[in-house]
Amino acid sequence: MEDIIKEYSKDDVTVVWQPKKCIHSANCWRGLPKAFNPKEKPWITLDNVSSEEIMEQVMKCPSGALSIKSESENKSESVKTDTEIVIIKNGPLQIKGSLSIKHKDGKEETQKEVYLCRCGQSENKPFCDGTHKKCGFKDE
Repeated sequence: MEDIIKEYSKDDVTVVWQPKKCIHSANCWRGLPKAFNPKEKPWITLDNVSSEEIMEQVMKCPSGALSIKSESENKSESVKTDTEIVIIKNGPLQIKGSLSIKHKDGKEETQKEVYLCRCGQSENKPFCDGTHKKCGFKDE
């Protein structure tokens, strides 16, 4: 699957969508259906919501597939913070903190939260894509 990154802007807010990271939690469209509608194209429309509503909802995206583009995004700032790893029962590893991800092609990105596959069946390794639900992955 090709690395698709789409941006949707309104006034001072730009929502960045990276579909390969999505674990299909549905937090976005359940929480703010005026902006996120998977049955429409484009599925993100920011015209009928405030910037505050958008930012608040995007922060609830558990996988980081949705994020807000900031002006300092291109600056290389190193901030040391604690990292937390949570083993989700019958699911992925949730990793939170100030994370730098280095891909095999050399590309680097920063994230605040990622979900890594534990079942081994993800089509988007090392990231979780929700396949653990379909394959019946269980903690032993």
